[in-house]
Amino acid sequence: MAAVCDNKAQSRFELDVVGGMAFANYRLAPQAVIITHTETPRSLRGRGIASELVKGALDLIRADGQKVIAGCGFVVDYLRKHPEYGDIVA
Repeated sequence: MAAVCDNKAQSRFELDVVGGMAFANYRLAPQAVIITHTETPRSLRGRGIASELVKGALDLIRADGQKVIAGCGFVVDYLRKHPEYGDIVA
């Protein structure tokens, strides 16, 4: 699977997969990156792609020395299941 990349021009993290593009929109706040919406093409759902996308986004946020705020339900659930990201939750 491709790596997650930060499309700063569109303020979204992207994961290019065969058959489409999964993405997570974000807003920059002074203290954190707020992930506001995640979307996976309907034909690709149920394969763990959104989880892979969020994991990659969180890894990029951590590498940047930033904090994250979960602004959508999927990210809230992901963070609940993955306490290893607790250090970057604002």
